[in-house]
Amino acid sequence: MVGQARARPGQEDALERVLLSLVAPTRREAGALEYHVHRDRADPCLFVFYEAWQSLGHLKAHLQQPYIIDFLSRRMDYLAEDMDVRWLKMASSYAA
Repeated sequence: MVGQARARPGQEDALERVLLSLVAPTRREAGALEYHVHRDRADPCLFVFYEAWQSLGHLKAHLQQPYIIDFLSRRMDYLAEDMDVRWLKMASSYAA
């Protein structure tokens, strides 16, 4: 999964803190292979997140975690527009 989140002006740092607070618990979940949050160097309002999961079932279970449900319920407090999320299927193999 790859997604983009654009912060409301003035909410950039708050959104970054919230997104980073999701990293550790997500990485501890069963099936989590990769979970990264990036901030665009040229546009500090733009965040990109990348997730890789062992299976679609693991990803769906992640989306049911209380801390994710909480974030999703209050995301628009921070966002200028809703997130653009792409559910991708890995075509290449993982790096060694």
